[in-house]
Amino acid sequence: MPTYSYRCTECATAFDIHQSFTDDSLTECPSCGGRLRKLFSAVGVTFSGSGFYRNDSRPAPKEGGSSSASSDSSSSSAPPASPAPAPAATPAG
Repeated sequence: MPTYSYRCTECATAFDIHQSFTDDSLTECPSCGGRLRKLFSAVGVTFSGSGFYRNDSRPAPKEGGSSSASSDSSSSSAPPASPAPAPAATPAG
């Protein structure tokens, strides 16, 4: 059951109470009989399941190494450039 916080508008008494979702809100202060107001506070949020974490949207790592090593090795795995061939000799004539 959720916990609700109330504060009296007359005497400023504040308290928490466990109530069902179907229960009516309290309207009368138990201390002085004044009017109660329901207080709203920050809610703790828990992100669970897929899609909430930074690593859920990353592509799967390539086989054969870690993602950082594969990015470095991809540039070095290309065959080394060979020197340009010498120009053809011109016939004498």
